[in-house]
Amino acid sequence: MTANQHDWHSSISATDRYGAIRSIQEALADGSMTTAMSIEQAAYNDSASLDDYAATCKAAIAATANTSPSQDNTSGTIGDARIGSYTNCVAIADGVTSTVYRSSDGTTALKVITAHHPLPPHNPQREIRILRLLGPPCIPLLDAFRDQTQQQVLAFPYKPLTLEALIASQAEAPLAATQTKAIFADVLRALAHIHAQGIIHRDVKPSAILLDSPAGPAHLSDFGIAWHPALSAAEEPAAAKILDIGTGPYRAPDMLFVNKAYGTEVDVWALGVMLAECLSAPPRPPFESRAAQEDGNQLGLILSIFKTMGTPTPETWPEAERFQVSPFQMWTVFPQRSWREILPAIDPDWLDMIASTVRYSKRATAEELLQHKCIQQR
Repeated sequence: MTANQHDWHSSISATDRYGAIRSIQEALADGSMTTAMSIEQAAYNDSASLDDYAATCKAAIAATANTSPSQDNTSGTIGDARIGSYTNCVAIADGVTSTVYRSSDGTTALKVITAHHPLPPHNPQREIRILRLLGPPCIPLLDAFRDQTQQQVLAFPYKPLTLEALIASQAEAPLAATQTKAIFADVLRALAHIHAQGIIHRDVKPSAILLDSPAGPAHLSDFGIAWHPALSAAEEPAAAKILDIGTGPYRAPDMLFVNKAYGTEVDVWALGVMLAECLSAPPRPPFESRAAQEDGNQLGLILSIFKTMGTPTPETWPEAERFQVSPFQMWTVFPQRSWREILPAIDPDWLDMIASTVRYSKRATAEELLQHKCIQQR
């Protein structure tokens, strides 16, 4: 990158860039925020001046507009779904048990439960009841109803971006410290709010963090497998919780060693893994995990955690002596490593926050993390 590029990059704000992204998104046929961010990022990286950047973005908008189908398109491929009273909805995400649509006016996200008999711990009715107990910065539930085919639908405010998409747009660069602070402060407030009620989210991951813009505010979403001390107790007693929770590299080791009495600390682990991912260059989780459907995915994640952090001992993980499966036997012993060794390029204060969350024992609480220097400093 040349000196001139450095000069013009410093003259454009995150708000200006977000405005360009939204303009590109609006011109895209499918309204994909991820695609819009990729186009803008390429313009930002490749332009020699602010004028070049503006011209490149303008050209991208014109090109996407020229290749977009007309608003009279009746092919049924875009914006043709009817969900209750909402018409011309566009599918924007697919999950194991649901499909998410955006309303035609762009204000509402509609989560349609597509699984006829969701397997535990998925429970749409419990999800609705939990959501009605929550406040910001958790995503608010606007409505819950049955559509014309009697599928359960949950309506939320539409947010144009996820932390997953923001990470994907970064290419080789980590998130800026100001972005990271703003986003994770909101996520921590959400976790502190639910943990105070005894609720465990159980699937904290970048795609569950919704954003109004690349700088936030952030909203915690996706409570489909959340555990509540009263609403879940009949199916899942506190000491006998379901172990098949979490996603890929964000899964805490507690469940991997059959600790059915796990608590809110599994959410804190996942948050710490996300934080390490956001601050790494290129952004990626510190652990590797195979796809859930692949054989050996849990063993692979265990091995990755142990190789990265070191094999736990009764001293570093005393709680594990009570687990049904011991992490202290039949494992290759890898040396203990500090987070300074694992991620040497990250600022020491942020490393301290990661180290207090991604650890075998005595993880910090969300409430404690809100007081951390990285979150409190102006």
